[in-house]
Amino acid sequence: MKKAEHDNKTLSKASPKRVEELVHLLDLIQSEKEPPANLFTRFQERYTELSPEDQPRLFEAILQRMEVGKEHLEEELQTLLDVGDEDPVRWSRLLTNLRRKAESPRMRAFRRFLNHSGGFRFLLDLRADVLMAQRQTSLDLDPLDEEMAHLFNTWFRGGLLFLEEITRDSSYLQIRFLKEHDMVHPMSSIEEMARRLGEDRRCFALYHRSMPEEPVVFIEVALTRGIARSIHEIIGNRAKPTLGTPDTAIFYSINNTQNGLAGLGLGKVLVFQVVEAIQTDQPDIKTYSTLSPVPGFWPRYLRSIIQGYDGPFVLKRERLKEFFPRRAQRALVDRQAELGGSEISDLASALIVILSTPGWIEDPIYGKWLERPLTEMTYFYLTEEKNRRGKPLNPVANFHLGNGARVSRKDINFGANRSEQGLEDSCGMMVNYVYSTSRLQQIGRTMQALLMRRG
Repeated sequence: MKKAEHDNKTLSKASPKRVEELVHLLDLIQSEKEPPANLFTRFQERYTELSPEDQPRLFEAILQRMEVGKEHLEEELQTLLDVGDEDPVRWSRLLTNLRRKAESPRMRAFRRFLNHSGGFRFLLDLRADVLMAQRQTSLDLDPLDEEMAHLFNTWFRGGLLFLEEITRDSSYLQIRFLKEHDMVHPMSSIEEMARRLGEDRRCFALYHRSMPEEPVVFIEVALTRGIARSIHEIIGNRAKPTLGTPDTAIFYSINNTQNGLAGLGLGKVLVFQVVEAIQTDQPDIKTYSTLSPVPGFWPRYLRSIIQGYDGPFVLKRERLKEFFPRRAQRALVDRQAELGGSEISDLASALIVILSTPGWIEDPIYGKWLERPLTEMTYFYLTEEKNRRGKPLNPVANFHLGNGARVSRKDINFGANRSEQGLEDSCGMMVNYVYSTSRLQQIGRTMQALLMRRG
């Protein structure tokens, strides 16, 4: 089924009566001088009764019907355009008045939720649903998303965020929460989380004062001698404790626990606060680096290129052979034919089968001939493939490089994550994004100033 057809069928299932009721309740919340608490409760209850198929229709209705009409702004706009350059004070006053009148009714309603018990958490979940609807339908919900993001950005002032270190002495509920929300390196038991809180490990979480029982983002850190280049050096049965005084902090797992906060930069706030905390507690730490996955490298990038779906990418299928010497091409094709029992005559077909097979990395022949090509292609992906805004296409690279970290070819690590998830998503590749201490301090001071200004 085509996407547009799917969207129309999805939206047609929505209950008009239910959507009408929710829009009416939201309008009452924004229009009444002091809306009673039961209005918020009724809206939240009715909203939770909506199915995922109903939600896009509601968001569309909120956008269309809870907006400022042109007629409400025409007089202010004309007055503003008529103001001469000789009266800058009046210009500023009129601009301020225009901004106030241009605020949408839905924004006023959302702001009131922040002062209602449970309203902050509800808005987080609501924005998560908006983002999901954006991905799954053809609706343009950007104005709604941007308003909610702006609201959260103003709400997340410096005084409302606080950093807390999680240790083995922290509450069981805190430790269990982190164990259940680590999506980068999932854990199977609470004991595994406890091992990540050892003497040469650190874990920090950023909390919001309106939701102190759940962190909004957390980070796991390994204190090592030199830069760790494999996740198996840090977690799992093969991990070994650091001997001697550590000189490096490795950020190996950063997790946003609230989907509704995506894109707000709280991970950046956390990184810089954690660096400051480690510098105070561990003055011998001189190097700060990540050991990061390369999400989507295989399923959304390399496999698509190999199969010829390379339209969005700089790298094209016909260029793949440039990364493989002829000897490597022949060796990979022959080895796959040998193991698979069937004749495969071209490199692309062999790569699809090899890289889609669990455990391929344990074959020494595959490892020998794939290490350099995969390293080169990963580096190309991180540094050459851009999104529409000219930023790195890979979200993890975008985050760390945008924070001032650097990456080079020697920072690309082959076979660094041999878990099933690591192979399926990143072909086992991991990356060290290395931070400059002076750059961290500079950006940290800038962010603190911005947070103080917000507050």
